[in-house]
Amino acid sequence: MPSIQGKVALVTGASAGIGKATALSLLSHGTSVYASARRVEKMNDLEKKGATILAMDVTNFESMNSGVQSILDKEGSVDILVNNAGYGSYGAIEDVPISEARRQFEVNIFGLGRLTQLVLPYMRKNGYGKIVNISSMGGKIYTPLGGWYHATKHALEGLSDCLRIETKPFGIDVIVIEPGGIQSEWGDIAADNLIKTSGTGAYKERAEKTAQGMRDTYRSGKVSPPSLIAEVITKAVTARKPKTRYAAGYMAKPSLFLRSLLSDRMFDRIITTMA
Repeated sequence: MPSIQGKVALVTGASAGIGKATALSLLSHGTSVYASARRVEKMNDLEKKGATILAMDVTNFESMNSGVQSILDKEGSVDILVNNAGYGSYGAIEDVPISEARRQFEVNIFGLGRLTQLVLPYMRKNGYGKIVNISSMGGKIYTPLGGWYHATKHALEGLSDCLRIETKPFGIDVIVIEPGGIQSEWGDIAADNLIKTSGTGAYKERAEKTAQGMRDTYRSGKVSPPSLIAEVITKAVTARKPKTRYAAGYMAKPSLFLRSLLSDRMFDRIITTMA
């Protein structure tokens, strides 16, 4: 198994959850970790462990440009990029303002895309790179009232496939991670936003049931710890020949397996009942 000791990693969305756990895991393997997020005050623990903290907003190109340049000035390259920053905005497609739908894509797709563009020239020059895109089981399946979120994750799957083919000749691996339910603020934030967006009007009843289902799931103790995904990411970037996709976490593999077997109509019925 190749060592990543001494390699330089940039992890976005590192203030909590999967991002923070991944930064800690990479640090434990001797990687020089740059942990980025908007909420830098929540990364003091990472700094104490040896990470370098960067204030970065993936919706602000200047913020990304200056952040990456600061790494290059010190290290000369970025060897591992973990595109973890993202969020889920739930609500009926009819109800979600286009401005909010656009922001979903700015964070989950365009910010990720720009950051990838910034590091690729240096990865190509070195003939080495690991780009890890955090998708979701929601990049392959769909759930009620999550249309704009699922659209970004489905887009990320396709973007990653094209990027993998384009960059393979340069010694760069593109790896998609498809987490299931993970312990984080995600569930409550998505549920609250769902009620705010579609808690009145034509979709009220479904919104209330779906939001309660989200809260129950994320508070049940069934969802997986972020460290599980961090371990999968570390395994992927240290593999000599990593898989193109890794699914892990609560309900990820069963959900993806069901989707592969069932017709659209049958999956519609099952996922509606579950949600």
